[in-house]
Amino acid sequence: MSVPVPTPASEAPPGQPWKAATAAWIGSALEYYDFFVYGSAAALIFPKVFFDASDPATATLLSLATFGVAYAARPLGALVLGHVGDRVGRKKIMVFTLLLMGLSTFLIGCLPTRAQAGSLAPVLLVLCRVLQGISAAGEQASASSMSLEHAPPDRRGFFTSFTLSGTQGGQLIATLVFIPVSRLPENQLLSWGWRVPFWLSVAVAVAGFVIRRRLRETPAFAKQAATEGVVRLPLAVLLREHWADVLRVIAGALIASVSTIFTVWALAYATSDAVGMSRTSMLWVGALANLVALGAIPLWATLSDRIGRRPVFLIGAIGSAAAMAGYLWAISTGSYALTLTLGIVAFGLVYSAANGVWPAFYGEMFATRVRLSGVAIGTQTGFAVAGFAVTFAAGIAGPGGDDWGAVALFTAALCIPPVIAALSARETHTVPTELLGEREGRQPAGVERVTA
Repeated sequence: MSVPVPTPASEAPPGQPWKAATAAWIGSALEYYDFFVYGSAAALIFPKVFFDASDPATATLLSLATFGVAYAARPLGALVLGHVGDRVGRKKIMVFTLLLMGLSTFLIGCLPTRAQAGSLAPVLLVLCRVLQGISAAGEQASASSMSLEHAPPDRRGFFTSFTLSGTQGGQLIATLVFIPVSRLPENQLLSWGWRVPFWLSVAVAVAGFVIRRRLRETPAFAKQAATEGVVRLPLAVLLREHWADVLRVIAGALIASVSTIFTVWALAYATSDAVGMSRTSMLWVGALANLVALGAIPLWATLSDRIGRRPVFLIGAIGSAAAMAGYLWAISTGSYALTLTLGIVAFGLVYSAANGVWPAFYGEMFATRVRLSGVAIGTQTGFAVAGFAVTFAAGIAGPGGDDWGAVALFTAALCIPPVIAALSARETHTVPTELLGEREGRQPAGVERVTA
């Protein structure tokens, strides 16, 4: 099969790094608006709409399990979309993932409830959630690869961080949309109100398509295609040359458990009968934490351009273990002021250190010819575990769902593999873009190694 070869480019056109970063931000924000709308609904609405409301604890557990289903689908999506992205380019994957996410999210808003379709309703919900997972599998890897390969070498951390600040922006928008919806009377909320945020994904898909279709392919991929050519089987090359880095990314990606537990389990716990905080007030905790994260992520990423990826990532991974314990404790006290403060510290500030730097940290581990596959497969495998961390947390929280201490220890344990991964990784923030991921003895096409 012949592969279209992009026109080679030795450097990004003026302004293209900003265009790529902006497209990554907007596209990720729109994409993850869809993804996190589901998280809020899974915690607050779906136990009553798609599952047996007569057993609230079991209904909540099953609803949170459907949240994790998308994460289980993500490794499969990463295998397929990573392969295609390393064969035909980053841009096409970025457009495809956005359209798929918009369609699957819109369909969720159209689904019949359990009262209308019986057991078929949760089955259809799971199928749509799988499509969301496949879409998300290629989104961050393609967007961060696009930003990294367009960025100036000394600012790769800053420009790639736009992908993750976009993710936080999407989570913020999803939360803000759900706040007025959550204030509807119970009968309206459960009949039609919850559907509105999902229907808005039509606008998401159209806007994202217009933005991303105008992007140029990256100079790094264009040069790879024009010189060495694209890799016929990226997965084979990836596992032969980068297997250790794939394992590091899988372990590092477990840090996303902090996000899923904060976003979904802590929300369900705080609004349960055991604590009794209101839905609206807890949604504001997430909104304000994400607002702070929008500023913190590029600052942490800029710091990583100066002192390195590893130290910044370690601050986020180690700090999150302690900060999340403080946040869950604050919820248990029933003090909203304390919960709001520690929620902003844990998620808005501390977690942002790891969250903001990982697109550059992971992407720089791989050569251009397998970068999208490496980042996609590594992150999505780790994220699959992180997605089901919510379900495990609900299980270990006890029959009453209020054992926050056990969940805090569980979250801290999930922060250990990311710390080990970072400590074992190479520091790459000063490596030229064309030499990223290259091993000793292999001369990348079109690159002249300079020795002192």
